[in-house]
Amino acid sequence: MTGAGAANEVTLSVQGLRKVIGKREIIHGLDFELKRGEVFGFLGPNGAGKTTTIRMLVGLIKPTAGTIRICGYDLHRQFPEATGSMGCIVENPELYSYLSGWGNLQYFARMMSGIDEARLNEVVQLVGLSARIQDKVKTYSLGMRQRLGIAQALLGRPKLLILDEPTNGLDPSGIREMREFIRYLAEKEGLTVLVSSHLLSEIQLMCDRVAIISKGRIVRVDTVDNLLAQQERVSWRLDPVESGAKLLRELAGSAELHGQTVVTPYHEQEIGRWNQALVEAGISVTEMSRRLPSLEDLFLELTGGESID
Repeated sequence: MTGAGAANEVTLSVQGLRKVIGKREIIHGLDFELKRGEVFGFLGPNGAGKTTTIRMLVGLIKPTAGTIRICGYDLHRQFPEATGSMGCIVENPELYSYLSGWGNLQYFARMMSGIDEARLNEVVQLVGLSARIQDKVKTYSLGMRQRLGIAQALLGRPKLLILDEPTNGLDPSGIREMREFIRYLAEKEGLTVLVSSHLLSEIQLMCDRVAIISKGRIVRVDTVDNLLAQQERVSWRLDPVESGAKLLRELAGSAELHGQTVVTPYHEQEIGRWNQALVEAGISVTEMSRRLPSLEDLFLELTGGESID
């Protein structure tokens, strides 16, 4: 499929997903969809249910209720077809360090049908390991191991790739390379990539859309740009600052005082009127700046200050 139809193709559909362990409900009715060619970030604080959700998505544990469809295949009822459309790395790639990179790929290819040497060469080139693929894995850096793991996950030509903490343990250079590689897979190869990560700055740079999960519930799903735009703020430096903060609370509905700075919501059509009202009230506006929050700011606000995994 190409063009607009390809962009609208749903590769992962999750509806009413629940998980109960004992008498405790861990996951409360999750609903979200991923489309072809997008990088989708999955974020959650400690105990939010992120890892439990990913394990259900890849078939490692069974949901209590709900459906998971991968490229239209029901994961529960059509398990071989669904998993055949998906590649995944949960936690660390399972590799044999005493074998070469090529030997590892050959081993995993034998467990699949229709994987010939041409496909092995194709994924090796895709992940950029051609120069080192004959070396033993024990000589690989962590970033190279991650790339080999992704090569293994791509052997079966999946449409959906699920990566759990793909940048975990990498140095800044390795993180940047992994980010660029994931973007390449989505933009040039048309893969849908679901990425879980505790590096909010990386999710902000890497992902098209983000789902934020807290206490087993998704609190927001949207594009990164939309999420941040909804949380834009204006910083005001005023004199006297207390009187200015009081007036801005009346005008803007909310105004937070941080030392000598007052922070209000950003409403483009209202900023001029607020500024005029401050001046008319005898309050000096010495500085006014528009501030776009980071994804970390938004995350902490939406989850009530809970820490990330």
